[in-house]
This record gives sequence, C-alpha cells and structure tokens, in this order.
Amino acid sequence: MEATLEDARRRFSALRTGRASVSLLDGIQVESYGTLMPLNQLATISAPEPALITVQPWDTSLLGAIERAIQSSDLGITPSNDGKIVRLPIPPLTEERRKQLARTVRDTAEEHRTGLRNIRRDANEDVKKLLKEKLVSEDEQKAVLDQIQKHTDAFTQKLNDLAKAKEEELMRV
Repeated sequence: MEATLEDARRRFSALRTGRASVSLLDGIQVESYGTLMPLNQLATISAPEPALITVQPWDTSLLGAIERAIQSSDLGITPSNDGKIVRLPIPPLTEERRKQLARTVRDTAEEHRTGLRNIRRDANEDVKKLLKEKLVSEDEQKAVLDQIQKHTDAFTQKLNDLAKAKEEELMRV
C-alpha cells in the first residue's frame, strides 16, 4: 500500500502547476543512439527561474531529439534551443487547463484507490485461505480482517488528502 501511495505522489508531482519543476520532465523518453532513454540520463535539468526550466544535454548532438521528445509529450510546452541548451518557458495555466489537470488528479486518485482495494482483497483472500487450512482461528481471522480494513482506510485517507492538496494547488491562481 505504501508503494501505491508513493506512486500516486510521484504522478501528482509530475503534473504542472504553473511553476517550473524539474519533475515535470520525469516521464520523458528521448530517442538516443538507437534506444529510448530517460531525459534525466542524457542532460542536466534545472529550474533557474520560477517560470523556466533548462535542459543542458551532455552531448549537444541530442538537442534536436530532446526538443522533439518534449514537443511530443503532453506537457503543452514549446521548447527553444540556442545550440547548447534547451529552454522551456512555463506559461501560466489557463482556467480550462487547470480544470483538465484537476480531472487528471481525480482520475489518478481513483486509479490508486482501486489499487489499494485490490491489495486489500488479496490480503483478505490470503487470510481466508489460512482459515480454510485451519492455520488460524475464526477469531484471529476476524481480527486480522478488521486490521486490514483499518489499514486500507488509513491509506485511502492519505491518498484522498494528497489528491485534495494537489487539486487545490492546481486551482490556485
């Protein structure tokens, strides 16, 4: 469940909020030397200003590939390069884009809630199997099932809090 929550945190951090954050580029894969490689393995990424991200490739021959990869991503950012460095100006978010990103946050949260429920279901089945094999008593089974449910509720609440905070951050102008 902790891994599911951590994945949600990572996915939420990749959603842009109008401020420059190097985590925006985490999922970008660049065609390099015949294979797809993560952008952060090919370049130094920094955010020197609140509305600018810079990408400085270690091999300048990759500038075009980096630009293409960023343009083909769903970030909605147009890169520009000066022959040595790629600059990504972060435009302010429109109201429509904010609502679209908030919808994405809700969808991601629901996807992760489903993941938590699946983990709970698997754990419950394991406990019921132990009862069937007479390795635990019915009282122990009930106690463990209650504990699993409490654990699931706690993680679901943490996920809901994360999603709510991200949504508020996105809608803040």
